[in-house]
Order: sequence, then structure tokens, then C-alpha cells
Amino acid sequence: MPIKYEELMAMKNLGQKYSYSDREVMLYAYGIGLGADPMDEKELAFVNEAAATPRPLKVVPTFASVAAWGAGPGEMNLNRVMVVDGERDITFHKPFSTAAHITADSSVLAAFDKGKDKGAVIRHQTVLKNSDGEPLATLVASRFARGDGGFGGPSDGQPEPHQVPTRTPDRMVDISTRPDQALIYRLCGDRNPLHSDPEFAKRAGFPRPILHGMCTYGITCRGVLQTYADYDPAAFRRHAARFSSPVYPGETVTMEMWKDGNVISFEAKVKSRGVTVIKNGMTVLG
Repeated sequence: MPIKYEELMAMKNLGQKYSYSDREVMLYAYGIGLGADPMDEKELAFVNEAAATPRPLKVVPTFASVAAWGAGPGEMNLNRVMVVDGERDITFHKPFSTAAHITADSSVLAAFDKGKDKGAVIRHQTVLKNSDGEPLATLVASRFARGDGGFGGPSDGQPEPHQVPTRTPDRMVDISTRPDQALIYRLCGDRNPLHSDPEFAKRAGFPRPILHGMCTYGITCRGVLQTYADYDPAAFRRHAARFSSPVYPGETVTMEMWKDGNVISFEAKVKSRGVTVIKNGMTVLG
């Protein structure tokens, strides 16, 4: 059914309750590829709590994206087969603990009509809070509903994307993905069959299941974490990216990064296919 603009804009869902343990923290880190080298102590700190010498388990900053999986403003009745992630922008207010009870407040920020045959862009926000009501992270998501355009909403006013520098990248890093990585990452919450079922993927216009955009997003966080942040999750203040093309599980993602003060700009590519999969990326470090 077509989008009803006024009803969509009024959607909000406050006080949604969630909890997680160190199991979910480690699964997310493993789902974005940390721990592939069983002897890498820096990465093991995110996926292994059972160390002979006691040390705290670390939480990947973008775990915020799955800590309250399913939180949102409500059912938007979109054409599910045609919906893909457009952008994600997370602002980090406090580091996440390894286990917690949290709440989520969600609301719709904007909806843009690209045209009947061009789809719609819907922006919504979720604020995660700890048990004391203190904000942990603010998540702004942009959803591209390819089959839901033509509802009569505004077409202009979308925020301008972050522009990456035009100079040669300051650093580059290759991050490999596993052929079964989508099957691992989906256990963090996103059970969309686009990432696991070949027939569903073909109906959506893809030759085979694609990696979750949010897994690629986590991989870019990992890239900054291991280069400019010295594996310190508390260094992250913001991590934002625009999804431009899917990654297929098993491909290698190449991150190009530019450092200007405490701002790391980035893009990510799959060189084997000559495609850019993440554009307009920005991390702000503290």
C-alpha cells in the first residue's frame, strides 16, 4: 500500500526495552571479521573474554547498530523485497558496557519522494539509553525503499553527504570477508533473506545473496579502529557512511582513508569488480 506521508512523519516508538550480554558483543565482533587470526591479541580482545591474564572485553563502537536490533518507529508497510539500507550515521555519547539493559526511543525524521519509478528515502532516528536514562548512542538511518516512490512527499532537502578529500589517500587497508560471512552476521539480528536465500536474492535483482550493508558498515569501523584508533573503542565520537553498492560474501574490501585532524574520511571498494561500496564515509575521533 502507498506511503501515507502525514502518518509516516508522526510515527514514534518510545521506551523500547532491550538487553544484551557479552555473547552478543562477541558475536557482532566476529560477524564483522575480528578474530580471524587466533594469535592476534588486539583483535582477540573483542571476541574472547576467557584470557589467562585478566583483561576487559572490548566492545566495537558500531555494536550500537545491533544492541537494540528491531527498534524503530513502527511498521512502515514498505515493499520489503525492494528495501535496502541507504546511509547510517551513529553518534557515540558513552562507551557500551559488555552487558546491559537499555531502552530505545525511535522516530521518523524525514521522507523524500524520488518519483514513482525511483523509490523513496526515509530517515529515522533511534536514541539508545542506559538503565539510568543516559544517552549511549544516537543512530540515524536512511532507508531506500525502491518500490515505494510516488507518494507525493517532498523531493528536496536531503542532507548533503560528507565530501572526502581529492588527494591521494593517507592510508589504505584490505579487509577480507568470508564466503559465509552473511550467515554469521545475520545471527546479530538481521534475518532478511536477501542475505541468505539465493531465490530471494534473485527476486530482488541480485545474482546471489549479498552481505548486509550494516556488516560492511561495521567493517569500515573496524578499518578505522585498527589504523587510526589503536583499537580503542572509546576514541570514537561518530561514524557515518553511505552505501553505494553491495559486497558479496568472500570479497575483499579495500578501505581508502584520509586524516584531517580528528576527522577520518573514507571510502571502500571491491577492486576485483571495480566498484565503490561505501561513499562519503566519516569517522570523528575524540
